[in-house]
Amino acid sequence: MGTLPKTELGDGLTVSAIGFGGMALTPVYGAVDDAESLATLNHCLDVGMTFIDTANVYGGGANERLIGQVLADRRDEVTLATKFGIDGDPTTGKLRARGDAEYVQRCVDESLGRLGTDVIDLYYMHRRDVSLPIEETVGAMAELVAAGKVRHLGLSEVTADELRAATAVHPIAAVQSEWSIWSRDVERNVVPAAAELGVGFVPYSPLGRGFLTGTIRSAADLKGAGDFRSRIPRFADEALDANLAVVHVVSSIAEEVGATPAQVALAWLRQRAEALGVASVPIPGTRRAARVDENAASLSVQLNPDQVIALETAGASVSGHRSIDPNWVSSARE
Repeated sequence: MGTLPKTELGDGLTVSAIGFGGMALTPVYGAVDDAESLATLNHCLDVGMTFIDTANVYGGGANERLIGQVLADRRDEVTLATKFGIDGDPTTGKLRARGDAEYVQRCVDESLGRLGTDVIDLYYMHRRDVSLPIEETVGAMAELVAAGKVRHLGLSEVTADELRAATAVHPIAAVQSEWSIWSRDVERNVVPAAAELGVGFVPYSPLGRGFLTGTIRSAADLKGAGDFRSRIPRFADEALDANLAVVHVVSSIAEEVGATPAQVALAWLRQRAEALGVASVPIPGTRRAARVDENAASLSVQLNPDQVIALETAGASVSGHRSIDPNWVSSARE
């Protein structure tokens, strides 16, 4: 059994210094193999990567059920995070954010059932329901803590003002939003607010949805494989070609420090969070156990100031929005 360093987020929640994002274990980036996914999850725990993140919407609940298979034998090893708040709109057939009290209660009970556990360590509001005051949604979440169904509360893709309003209702352990070399909009407002309030930050897609690893060379790599990244503007043909310049810089620095591009991207994020004074734990996802080891090893990679500047300069020229729908992320409301 391996160990990783620990990081304390907010509200007294301590987790492994790198977590695991489970979304890729359902077919958003193409076909998946459940046996391989289970082996990867178990390997995470074997090396001490015990902060495991999922959501009720991933695979329509299939992701939670898959993780539940691992929890059946190893629940006491896992710091478990899941989410609610993305629902189908019966009038349009499209996804919508929902945060009313009845929905919050129903979602937690359904997630507990799929996961096969009686408590969730960290429960996130996945997206903000702007039709309701955020205080109303967080108040409903606070009732779950009082009932013993949830230990800590989190918020995903919220603004600084929304975070402040939420913390006035109940302590918030973590904010989860996209943050990486090529997605830095959160640094303007919500990261400083989290640092000020003592709230941890959990960056999702810290490897740029895999792009910063250098494994995606053209838009054609994503087409015809059921890969939703092909719908994100910065992965479109012209934008992706321009964005390869970022990958070239990441890869060059990786050679300088004797690391992989993924490790450089994670090291930059760790050092950037430290510079901004926020406790941060990224949750890179992968289907392969070898990538788990690679990501964990990033904790020993250190970048010098010139390398940091080179990465940030390259990242500043990224082309294309980070989301399929710009209104779906916090920057649209800042």
